[in-house]
Amino acid sequence: MSWGTVVVSPHFDDAVLSAAGLLARREGSAVIVTVLGGAPGEAPSAWDRLCGFASAEEASRERRAEDARACEILGVDQVVLDNPDVPAARLPMDDLEAFLTEYVTPSTRVLVPMGIGNADHEAVRDRALDVLEKVGSLERWAYADLPYAAAVREWGSPAAGRALEAGPAARALAERYRLGARTSPRLEGEAWALKWRAALAYASQIAPLACDHGEFLAMPGPLQHELVWVLDG
Repeated sequence: MSWGTVVVSPHFDDAVLSAAGLLARREGSAVIVTVLGGAPGEAPSAWDRLCGFASAEEASRERRAEDARACEILGVDQVVLDNPDVPAARLPMDDLEAFLTEYVTPSTRVLVPMGIGNADHEAVRDRALDVLEKVGSLERWAYADLPYAAAVREWGSPAAGRALEAGPAARALAERYRLGARTSPRLEGEAWALKWRAALAYASQIAPLACDHGEFLAMPGPLQHELVWVLDG
C-alpha cells in the first residue's frame, strides 16, 4: 500500500482537528497514523477519567473506534500504532520508524505536528523528522497543532504564522529547516461541515477539550483555520 499524503498524529484527534481541511482538499490517497494509540497501562489516565472511561482498555478501544469514524468521514485510511499513551519522550517509537521507512518515498507528502503546546507532540515530531531525513523525504510539512495554536490572538489572520514562529516550537524547527508558512482558506460551507462532522466523531473528547479550550468548535471559530509550514533544507 502507498499513500500520497501521510499525516502523523500523536494522539487520536490531533490530525483531524489540525488538518482535516487540508486532507479534504488533497489529491490522491491519504492516511492518518496515530502514534500513541495504545492503552496507557492497567489504570485509566486522568484524561481518560475526565472523558468518562472506566478502564484504560475501554479508552483505547473506544478512541480507536472514534478515529475510524473520523477517517471514514474524511475518506482517508487509518493506521494506529500500539505505543502506550504515556509521555512520548520515554518511548523509542520504533514502530513509527518502521512505518515511515516502509511507506514514505521522496515524493510522499508527510505532515508532522509543529509541536505547539504539548510535549508529546514535540517528541513525536522530532522522531518522525529524524526518520524522514534518513529516508530522503522531500515533502516535509508541519501543521499548527489545534486547539493549542489558537491561543495566539492573531490566529485566523495573516499574521498568525509570524506570531507562532516566535514561539519555542517553531524556533526549534527553524534550527533545522527553513520555514515556509502556508495558510489554508477559511473553511466554510461543505468544507467546514465535513471537518465539523469529523471532529464530532471524537465524542469522548469534546467536553474535556471545551473545558480547557473554550468554544473551540464554534462557528465562526478557531477550527475554521489551519496553518502548515513547508520544511525546507
